[in-house]
Amino acid sequence: MFVMVIVLATVGYFMYDQVSVLLRNSAEKHIQQTAIQATGKLDELIRQINTLTAQVATNASIQRLLAQEVDGKQISFTERQTIQQEVRKYEAYSTGIRSIELYTGDFRRLLPLDDTSLSSRVSDEWISRVDRGKGRLVWFGLDPRNSDVVIAIRNIRLIDRSFMKAGYIMVQIEKSYFQLTDEVDGTQSETRELMSLFDETGRTISSDFSADVDGNTILDHEGEKVTVSGEDYIVVQKQSKATDWRLVILTPVDYTTEGISVLRTAIIVSGIVGSLLFLVFTFILSTMITRPILNLIKVMRGARFGTLIPISSVTSTTMEINELNNTYNQMVHSLNELIEVVYQKEIIQSRTELKALQAQINPHFLFNTLEAFYWSLDEKGEEELAQIVVAMSGLFRYVINRSDEDEWVTIGDELDHAERYLKIMEMRMLDRLTWRIESDEACRRVPLPKLLIQPLVENAILHGVEQKVGPGTVKLCIKPSSRLGYTMVMVTDDGPGMDAAKISSLYSAMEKGRTNSTKGTGIGISNVERRLRLSYEDETDGLEIRSEEGQGTTILFEIPNEHREGTET
Repeated sequence: MFVMVIVLATVGYFMYDQVSVLLRNSAEKHIQQTAIQATGKLDELIRQINTLTAQVATNASIQRLLAQEVDGKQISFTERQTIQQEVRKYEAYSTGIRSIELYTGDFRRLLPLDDTSLSSRVSDEWISRVDRGKGRLVWFGLDPRNSDVVIAIRNIRLIDRSFMKAGYIMVQIEKSYFQLTDEVDGTQSETRELMSLFDETGRTISSDFSADVDGNTILDHEGEKVTVSGEDYIVVQKQSKATDWRLVILTPVDYTTEGISVLRTAIIVSGIVGSLLFLVFTFILSTMITRPILNLIKVMRGARFGTLIPISSVTSTTMEINELNNTYNQMVHSLNELIEVVYQKEIIQSRTELKALQAQINPHFLFNTLEAFYWSLDEKGEEELAQIVVAMSGLFRYVINRSDEDEWVTIGDELDHAERYLKIMEMRMLDRLTWRIESDEACRRVPLPKLLIQPLVENAILHGVEQKVGPGTVKLCIKPSSRLGYTMVMVTDDGPGMDAAKISSLYSAMEKGRTNSTKGTGIGISNVERRLRLSYEDETDGLEIRSEEGQGTTILFEIPNEHREGTET
C-alpha cells in the first residue's frame, strides 16, 4: 500500500503537470486556429478583389482600347464612356467596392471621366511598386486622402502583345469590407477574442478594440500579455502574405487556464479510488495476468536459440494473454517468410555475381582477338591495316571500360579517342575526309565526362562531310573560353549546313531527349546535351549550334576547368 501511494502520488503530480501543459497547448491551438480562420477569411476577401481587378484588366474592350492607346491613337470620350459601362457591370456584382479607376500607361485617367493623373493621385514610389509587381495586385492600405477606404493597384498588361504594360487599374474598397468578426442579425456575434487589422504602415483598417486602446503599442507585444480595459489578454499576430498586413488577435488569459482546477480535483479523487481498488484487485490481477505472462515469456525466450515455432501449448482465459499469443504466432510466421525471402535473394545475388564474372571474359576475348589480328597483319606487311586494328582496339578499350573511376576523364583522353575514331573513318572514306585537331596544352588536363566529344565528331562526319559532294573537312578545336575559368570545345565541318528552322527543330528535339534525324540511332547529340546538363547542372549552357546553309556547321560547348564533387548526377 505504501508503494502504491508513492506511485499514485508521483503519477498524479506528473499527470497534473502534463495535462496542465496540454490544456494550455489546447488553448493556444484554439487561439492559433482562430487566427488562421481570420487570416483565411482575409485572404478570401483579398482574393475576391484580386479576381475582380483581373477580370477588369483582361476585359476584351479595355484590352482593345488600351492597345489602341499604345499604338498612339488616343481614346475618344465616347470610347471612355464605353469603358465606364464595362466597369460599372463589374461594380454592380461586387460588394465593398467604392470605385474603380483606370489610367493609361502615361498616367492619364480614363475612368472616372476627368483629367486627373495617376501621378497626382498617388506617389511615384507607389507607382514604382506596382510596376515591379508586373501585373500583380499591390495593396497599399489606407488612402492618404481618405482614411475610410483602402487602395490597391495593378498593371494592365496586353495579353495579345506579350503582356506589355498598357495602363493601371486602381480599386478603392470600403474599410467595412474587411470586417473579420461575424455578425448575426446586424450585431456582432459574442466572442472572447478581439481582432484588429493593420496595414503595413501600422494604420488601423478594421478593429474590435475599444477607442482607448493604442493599436501600435499592441503591435510591439507579439506573444506577450497586455491589459485592455482591466482584463489581461495574450497578443497573437498573423501576417498576410498577399498584402503584408498584420492581423492582431487578443485572447483572454483566463481562457488558457480553464479546466486546471477541475483537473486537480479529479486527480485527487482518482488517487483515493485507485488506492482502494488496488487493495482489492492486486491478488486477482497477479493470479490471472502475472503467471500467464511469465509462462509466455519462457516460451518466447526459446526464439533466441533459433526455435521459431508458433505457440500452441500456452493458453489462458484472459483475452489479453490470448491476444499476445496470437500476435507472437503471427510474428513467427512473418519471420519465417522473411527468412525464405532472404534465402532466395542470396541465391539470386550469387547467380548475378557469377554472370557478372562471366561477362568480364567477353571484352577480354575481344581485345585478345584484335591483338592477334594486329600481329598477323604486321607480319604480312599490312602496316596501314595493322594501325587501323590498333586504333579499333584502343577505341573499344576506351568505350567498354566499366570502372566507375573512369566515368570522368581529361580532355586529352577524349582527344586521343576522337583521333583514333577519325583515323578509322579516314580509311573508310579515303580522300573524302580530311581532319585536324587543335588544342591548347593546358586545356588537355581539364576533366569532363567520358565520351562527350566523339559523338560530336561522328555527327560532323555523318551529317556534314557525308552529305557533301566532294571532299570535306572536320576540325576539332579546344581552347580557353572568353568566360574566365572555362574551356571551349568546338567541332566544325564544312558540310551543307542548316537553315534556321532546322536548327530550331534540333534544339527542340534535344530538349525532349530525342532527335528527328533519319540516319543512325539519332541519340548522339541529345545524349551529349543531357549528360552535360546532368554533370554540370547550372555551370554550363549546354550545346550551342551555329550553322548556315552552304557554310557548314559548328557545335560547341563550354565547361568549367575544375569539376566539383556533387554536381555529378
